Amino acid sequence: MSDIIPSPNIWDTPDVYEVENLGVDRTHVIEAAMRRVADWAGRDVLDIGCGTGFHLPLFASSARSVVGVEPYPPLAVLARQRVSGMPLCSVREEGAAAIGVPEDSFDVAHARWSYFFGPGCEPGLAELERVMRPGGTAFVVDNDATRSTFGAWFRRSLPHYDARAVERFWARHGWQRERLDIRWDFDSRADFEAVVGIEFSPDDADLILAEHPDAVGVDYAVNLWWRRY
Repeated sequence: MSDIIPSPNIWDTPDVYEVENLGVDRTHVIEAAMRRVADWAGRDVLDIGCGTGFHLPLFASSARSVVGVEPYPPLAVLARQRVSGMPLCSVREEGAAAIGVPEDSFDVAHARWSYFFGPGCEPGLAELERVMRPGGTAFVVDNDATRSTFGAWFRRSLPHYDARAVERFWARHGWQRERLDIRWDFDSRADFEAVVGIEFSPDDADLILAEHPDAVGVDYAVNLWWRRY
């Protein structure tokens, strides 16, 4: 486990992270944008850093096969439980830089808020080169810290984050970008407060909640990075 980058939000509180997943992009803007670039119907799909497997059923509903990769054992167990009974879907307890499958195994790869944050993820990119089939497409979904209400919170909580450097990194590696506007919406104020509490430090969370005393959601900007192989 020493070489795995911790994700305290989902590692420590997978139940609250499930609430967050349910509140992100309820109108399926990200899914529609991905399908415009490369639909996964009838194809072999890899979900990197699948966590509790939240997105696996979406892919499994039309893909030929789906493999989720998750390095943190407790999350991998939850992911397997989620896809139990889905014969075309499996979960591997592995990291993004060493996936135990043959070369040219997948047509579509997906990583959402998982490992691929720019500089430092080169081993994972090299592994994508190995496992993606010619003509396949990989997607990375990450925060656009340059805009939106959530982006402003992100910048304030991570003042040393250099969004422009991250953009240059992806461009150097041959990835394209589509900027997407989504929503972060929850069913109750209690859910909103709980999710803010796992995504930000206590001081930042308190400030956010004080600035938005009645909010149950906000606008949210993301980058959809993608590359063909």
